[in-house]
Formats: sequence, structure tokens, C-alpha cells
Amino acid sequence: MARILVVDDQEMMRDSLVATLKRDGHDVTACGDAQVAAARLGQGKFDLLITDLKMPRTSGIELLAEAKKLRPDVPVVLMTAFATVHTAVEAMKLGAYDYIQKPFDGDQIKLLVDRALEYSRLRLENQAYRSMTEIFAPLPLIGDSAVMQEVRHQIELLARSNATVLIRGESGCGKEIVARAIHQASARRDRPMLAVNCAALSENLLESELFGHEKGAFTGAEKLRRGRFELADGGTLLLDEISEIAPALQAKLLRVLQENSFERVGSSLTQVVDVRVIATTNRNLEAAVEEGKFRQDLFYRLNVVPLEIPPLRRRAEDIPMLARHFLSQTSKRESIPFRHIEPDALRLLQRYHWPGNVRELQNIIERAGVLEIEPGVIRAETIEPWLRSRPVAVGAAAGNLAGIPLAEIEKQVILNTLQQFKGHRVRTATALGIGVRTLGMKLKRWRDEEQLAEAV
Repeated sequence: MARILVVDDQEMMRDSLVATLKRDGHDVTACGDAQVAAARLGQGKFDLLITDLKMPRTSGIELLAEAKKLRPDVPVVLMTAFATVHTAVEAMKLGAYDYIQKPFDGDQIKLLVDRALEYSRLRLENQAYRSMTEIFAPLPLIGDSAVMQEVRHQIELLARSNATVLIRGESGCGKEIVARAIHQASARRDRPMLAVNCAALSENLLESELFGHEKGAFTGAEKLRRGRFELADGGTLLLDEISEIAPALQAKLLRVLQENSFERVGSSLTQVVDVRVIATTNRNLEAAVEEGKFRQDLFYRLNVVPLEIPPLRRRAEDIPMLARHFLSQTSKRESIPFRHIEPDALRLLQRYHWPGNVRELQNIIERAGVLEIEPGVIRAETIEPWLRSRPVAVGAAAGNLAGIPLAEIEKQVILNTLQQFKGHRVRTATALGIGVRTLGMKLKRWRDEEQLAEAV
């Protein structure tokens, strides 16, 4: 069902068209005057405008121009008599979707309406997909542990509703993957799913990203931009790291959740949307509420259905399956054979406490898959140095680093890591997260300094 606005000053023609469209299941609003129609466009949301071309006071061409200002995404179909076909063609150059010549029968207008609505849907979806922060390819929920089976059960229940979901869990535990799974299992799966990282943007940029802005709304706003709420209409919007949203934006977000409406930055025109919100956080929002950093009413609106994702250390039995999955991915990407993960390596992985959760495990497996001497095999001796939780001791008791120059700490960390990898520079640089060239330059500088000191 679409929301259609019909404009024609001839009552008989107008009523006939309204009846035809309503029989086809559409929600139809009718006007006999173009100025009244423009006011209706400004007040409510429509999926299609059908207007007569020749009307007293204000013509269909003038209404078309006004509609493109008020609702640029709404396709416009013009009804015209034979004498004004040329004018209708010219109107299409101004942005009309199509025209239909009077008189026409019900099947003709139904076909044209279906085409116009499909065109509008595809255009909006293309805009949405182009603006996504990441491609939401389906990702598997890996693991057969009891806690993961419970997460899957919760996803099935949540997919049946449109309730706002707050996914909580430590960083790297897979909150975004769970959000995608909810969307993919829901009735909204054929509509866009968009994401916004609330911590990655400044307050002004985030407001524009979420709600859009009008041309000229601020310096640099050279054209109208539709926000994520508008582009995700009918679908799902993932608000990642919701705890980082600024207080001023919290009020505007609360309104969208309560009323399904908002205004673009620089506009007084209210946009009405149907968007399911899924939010994620790794923070204690209750504590943020107590500290006055997060609105209590917004917290209640977001926390309609809470979903807790367990950290990896609580589902160690899933680690072998996850590790093999990540090694398989690495093998395909790097075109290397996938053989196996040695039992000793798996035991090491399962004993580790994983502060970085699944993301850290993926990083370890990919690093080992690339750096192993025997491709496709992951050995305990390769990954063991990366899994040690140890303080750095530099000329002092372990963990007591006060007063030690940073340059000296850096030097000792690099030299210790190089020693662990038996002088292998590529592995050392990868483990430290620096380039091999950078590592070589540092080693050369320290060697030159030692030679100079010996010469003196």
C-alpha cells in the first residue's frame, strides 16, 4: 500500500481516480486545488503525487516545482489532455516521472502507478546502500556453546517484533553481527540496514548524518542531504556506541523513537519515518544516567529489549570453531592452503582470557596464518608470545615504570619482541603493529648509537 496524493480540479475525474486507486489497496488523499495540495505535501508524507496539468490559480507545472522543493524524492505523474502533451514532456525535463493522457482506463493508471512506485523504491534503496558505512553481508554466528544457543534463541524472538533493541557487551564480542542477524531474520530483511558509529563523528556531523540537512543549512552544505533515518525508512538503523552521542542530540533521537518524526538540519518540514532502531554499547549506561551523561528517558526508550552478548572467555568451547573459521577465511584471501591448527595451539587459545574478544582472536589467527613458516598450519610456538599478559620490565621491578623515559621503554619492548621471534623482523613488526621499514630504521639508529658510544 502506498500513500498517494491526487490533485484535479474536476470532481468527477478526481473521485473516479481515487476510487480506482483505493480498490488497488492504496491510501489516497484528494485535493481540488494545487495550493492546498502543496500544503498537504508539506504536512505529511506521500509516496506518489498525481496531478492534473491544467488547473486554475496554480498549474500542475507550478505544483511540480513546489513538490520538488518540499519532497524531492516523491515521483510526480502528470495527467494531461492531448493539447498539452508537449507541455507534459517539457515537465518531465523539470523532474516529473511520467505523464498519462486523458482519457485513460483503470488498468493504464494502475500500471503507471506501479512503475512509479517501483522506480522510487529502487532509487531510495540505491541511495541508502551507497551511503552505508559498511556492506552488511550476512555473517555467520559461530559457536555451539550454551550461551550462543541462547543468543540465537533471543534473535529469533526479537526478529518477530519491531521493538527497539539495546545490544550490550564488551568491545569485539560481535554486537554488530548479532544486529545484522536480527535484521536478516526480520520482516524488514528486504529493506535497507544502515549503520552509524556515534563515536566516530563530531556532534554536528553526527546530527547531519542521522537527520540530513537542507542546502545552505551551514557552511559546506552545498546540496540537500538525506540522513540515515530517512534512507533507512522501512528498514533498520544500527546506532553503534550509542553511549557516545552528545546530550543535545539525545533529545532529538528520543523524539524519533517516540514519534517517528524529525526535521532535517536547517528545515522546519517534519519527516515521518518507519525505522527500527538497534543500538549497541560496551558502556554501563545506568552509570552514565546516574552521572547525568545520558538521558534517563532515552535509556528507557532504547532498553525496551536488552540483549547481552557474552564475552569470548565465557564461551571458550567455541574458540576452536571460531579459529578454524578465521583461518579458512585467511587461507582463501591469501591463496594459501588451509591445513590445521595444532592441538597445543588450540589449548593455548582456550586458556587465554581474550580482553579483545572475538576481534582479538580473529587478529591473532590472521596474523599467524600470514606469518607461519608452514602455510595453513598454526603452531603454539608462533602464537604463544602474542598471548602473554606481562608487564614490561625496564631496569626496574616489573610493572614499576614511573620515571623511565618513553624512548627507553619503546626500545626494550622492541628488542624483547625481536628476541622472542629469534630475530625475525617481519613477525616482530607485525606483532608490534609497525612497519618493517620503521623497525629497521629504529634498529639501525640504536646500533649506530652503540657504535658511537664505544668509539668515544
